[in-house]
Amino acid sequence: MITPPLLRAGNTIAITAPGRKVSKAEMDIAIKTFQSWGLNVKLANNLFSTDHSYLAGTDAQRLDDLQSLINDTNVHAIICARGGYGSTRIVDQIDFSPLLDTPKFLIGFSDITAIHLKLYSLGIQSIHATMPILFPKDASKPSIESLKRMLMEKPDRIQSPASKYSIDGRGRGEVIGGNLSLINDALGTSSEPDTNGKILVIEEIDEYRYKIDRMLTQLKRAGKLEHLAGLVIGHLTDIKDSELSFGETVEEIILNHTQHYNYPVAFGFPTGHENPNLAWLHGGMAELNVRNGEGTLSFATNESV
Repeated sequence: MITPPLLRAGNTIAITAPGRKVSKAEMDIAIKTFQSWGLNVKLANNLFSTDHSYLAGTDAQRLDDLQSLINDTNVHAIICARGGYGSTRIVDQIDFSPLLDTPKFLIGFSDITAIHLKLYSLGIQSIHATMPILFPKDASKPSIESLKRMLMEKPDRIQSPASKYSIDGRGRGEVIGGNLSLINDALGTSSEPDTNGKILVIEEIDEYRYKIDRMLTQLKRAGKLEHLAGLVIGHLTDIKDSELSFGETVEEIILNHTQHYNYPVAFGFPTGHENPNLAWLHGGMAELNVRNGEGTLSFATNESV
């Protein structure tokens, strides 16, 4: 895997929006934050486009923005302004090959899972982390500090509290995944992940329990759950039950799909659509250790691995 270099003062971080639209006011706090880190900030040409009612500009505009930033050797990292929806409409048209020679971190989560998986298929690491749209929230401060450490120092060792649902064990592998819906969406495409021997991270927001079961069933049928090195469950936010109750908690749903496999499962990891949403290296080698229901994810740069 190609690991992009860390940033240092004087480098440039660019903000683009491959999905849902944003406003200048929503980006101000993030711009000032990056500048306080000693970074220069570049805004994509169409970042504040209003040419689409939902998306941050037309497909052509969003594609041109991301491609231009990938090609620009004076840009040292690219962070996506927000998630929502839209990345999959353009991801297969992007030429990521410049990153093979001049790698740079691409950052985001949620809808940006589609881009993480595409980069992973090309052997390029990226950063799953909070995004500028969330910087104004006071609760985002630990997430923002985690992103800074990831970008300019090294990955955090991420820990989760004890959960009665977690399965103890130890596994080592590259860490991939993100939003469950987008992982499912990648099946059958050029971004379909090879999960064998990997530590898979899943998180989700605003779905029904039966839909969580359906997505996990699809992953299982596709052979994506059988040979994992470990499974990390992040925030499961605003998961709803249908009028006719599904009859299983979301934790029970997950365990029902993994009960015949022999790898650690860690619930309650601080990643996803709540705070803290700690940064982690997508495609990075790590060790997952679950002991007495407590999980620790340690990346290879940490001395413990």
